Amino acid sequence: MRVHLKTLGCRLNEAELEAWSRDFQSRGHRITDDLSHADLVVINTCAVTGEAVRKSRKLMRGVRRDNPSSKLVVSGCFASLDSTQSAQALGVDLVVENQDKERLVEIASRELNLHAMPELATLPGENSLLASGRQRAFIKIQDGCRYQCTFCVVTLARGSEKSRPAEDIISEINMLHQQGIQEAVLSGVHLGGYGSDCGSDLGRLIDQILTETAIPRLRLGALEPWDLPEHFWSLFGNPRLMPHLHLPLQSGSDQVLRRMARRCKSAAFERLVNRARSAVPDFNLSTDIIVGFPGETDAEWQQTLDLVAKIGFGHLHIFAYSPRPGTRAATLPDPVPRPVIRARSQQLHEIGQRMKRELLKSYIGRRFAVLIEGEQSSDGSLVAGYTPNFLRVFVDNPAGATGLGNSIREIRCRELSSAGDGLIGELLADNH
Repeated sequence: MRVHLKTLGCRLNEAELEAWSRDFQSRGHRITDDLSHADLVVINTCAVTGEAVRKSRKLMRGVRRDNPSSKLVVSGCFASLDSTQSAQALGVDLVVENQDKERLVEIASRELNLHAMPELATLPGENSLLASGRQRAFIKIQDGCRYQCTFCVVTLARGSEKSRPAEDIISEINMLHQQGIQEAVLSGVHLGGYGSDCGSDLGRLIDQILTETAIPRLRLGALEPWDLPEHFWSLFGNPRLMPHLHLPLQSGSDQVLRRMARRCKSAAFERLVNRARSAVPDFNLSTDIIVGFPGETDAEWQQTLDLVAKIGFGHLHIFAYSPRPGTRAATLPDPVPRPVIRARSQQLHEIGQRMKRELLKSYIGRRFAVLIEGEQSSDGSLVAGYTPNFLRVFVDNPAGATGLGNSIREIRCRELSSAGDGLIGELLADNH
């Protein structure tokens, strides 16, 4: 069968989609990017915000509109929170809830009677990711979260924490590296909670991966700032661990953080960032900010703006607060009016753009090893990739050199891109 895979939301959803892709291919099915020609469509949904729920519904309705003859399987947080609505109102053939999603391909094959031609099955080690133009792979290392931030619906949707065995993670990374993948990104609902159910921790896992694999680049997904294991910063002494972290701040006001049930106050977050920057050269930091949390006053919002400006971030993920049914925050008084949320979001967006430009400018003239991800122009004169600290670089390729995609090359950053969202660099002559 021809299988079309779609995902919304977090990096963990992407990691799960990649695992399903390999599993479907191992059973003899074909993965297709063309929705209209798919026999089976699988959607990994999201429910982290009201907008994510709207997009999940829209995606399911779109499948039914554009390919009504296909079978539709949904999983993920939106589907798991309201499986009856998903199945009945949105024309879904099968809902696989989060606790069963590691067996999604097996369950779909059984429940929907999927037939495949054995001769189409992929062989062990056969490349599926690079065939679709991917240079990095998202590796699911754990699921679930034991914390209960008052705004978060993911705890309800994902359940308790469950860590993957380290040997399985290492085996997957080694397999993907053999296929040509250059970069692995560790992903999870509560990444820093890895090992809480098996007597390990994230630091030990990272050390084991760096010891037992040879993949050139290892990145970490979002980490809660209170979760960093002992001796965490020393791990970055290995240059294969990339010097970029996404540490969600959510608010710069301690009063708002208290209402959110967050476990890191603003001063502690600032100390953590200072320690990271002193310990890790070229450390780059991105974060999440929730705008308009219930009861957020003008003074509390100003505290967020002040802290963001003081710390400086390479990128801001800005979320307009939306109440999620079943969360404690949905019952809090004093909702912030939508026009106020929009105005604050725009204000923060402008600050974020300015900070990103200032950070990028500081790297003009510097040399970096850049993972080239592929051609960005029809004539091949421009390719793009990321530095170790996750700065976007567009690279001149005036000679139209081939074979640059999925390679790590030494680049000199020359100037800011016209859009101000990346750097323009040049391939150094000693590359080959």
